Amino acid sequence: MFTGLIQHQGTLLERTEHPSGVRLVVGTDEWAHRPDQGDSIAINGCCLTVVEADEETLQFDAIPTTLNLTTIGTLPLQSRVNLEHAATPTTLLGGHLVQGHVEAQGTVLSNETDPERGWLLKLEVPEAVGRFMIEKGSIAIDGVSLTIATLEGTRVEVALIPETLDRTNLRGLQAGDRVNLESDCLAKMVGKLLERTQTPGG
Repeated sequence: MFTGLIQHQGTLLERTEHPSGVRLVVGTDEWAHRPDQGDSIAINGCCLTVVEADEETLQFDAIPTTLNLTTIGTLPLQSRVNLEHAATPTTLLGGHLVQGHVEAQGTVLSNETDPERGWLLKLEVPEAVGRFMIEKGSIAIDGVSLTIATLEGTRVEVALIPETLDRTNLRGLQAGDRVNLESDCLAKMVGKLLERTQTPGG
């Protein structure tokens, strides 16, 4: 479980294919609270396990299911990635509950400053995620916990404050880029329960 508050940015250094998927090597620069082997880390919102760790890099294995659902398999080398340790019982929940289970990818429509409304990130999202979204609700974009400002069909708009632009990789997104999406897990659970109660024999 994560909170969607990014703790550090790393750099995707290597991606090596092997029979069970790919091995990722992420450079972590000077991350003060270095993860250890076996720790769960969200990379752009995708929960992966550290399989090797040293003073400068972390290594992760990603299986085909992860590669198919997320942007992990297509990110160019040297891309900056958002990193977050798994939450603990004492972690301050400043964002929202994020599972690290990416559901789909969205497409950036625009990412720029609006003279009257500040910095706005606009996305096209698939129905798998859009069905659980509401205005002023939560969404995780590349692992970042954000509040939905406006919602129109499958198009969603979020406002990015300077702190988010400084601490995450969202500033660099351009129209056409793909991002990892995770809808609010509480909304998802409620939606699934309602579906079951409305289904005959459910």
